[in-house]
Amino acid sequence: MSDDDSKKIEKSDEEWRAQLTPEQYQIARQAGTEPAFSGKYNDSKEPGMFHCVCCDAPLFNSDEKFDSGTGWPSFWTPVSEDAVETKVDRAYGMVRNEVVCKRCDAHLGHVFPDGPPPTGLRFCMNSASLDLKPKSE
Repeated sequence: MSDDDSKKIEKSDEEWRAQLTPEQYQIARQAGTEPAFSGKYNDSKEPGMFHCVCCDAPLFNSDEKFDSGTGWPSFWTPVSEDAVETKVDRAYGMVRNEVVCKRCDAHLGHVFPDGPPPTGLRFCMNSASLDLKPKSE
């Protein structure tokens, strides 16, 4: 990432609400979760790069996407170490690792230690937090 790309993006709730759909706002800005098997990218096999719906930062490459059978788009690694960060999530009486966009703190989903090699991780993301930009031919 360039210096410009790594700067934190901060906006007011009003600005986020104006930019995002109600579903995107509820999930990305209020740590919501879309119902399993309902997101537009769950079954997507289209090649491209998944970007943050809030700040357009590149997050996940379609080459690292796999069918986890969970009902959410799943990836075994982010595009780079600088793309996402994790935070402890103790909501709903569980302890999980929340995944957020490093650039704007958008809630993306959670990461679990039951993914495929080589990382053994499953980045379980919400489609509403992502924007797929197809690979140009």
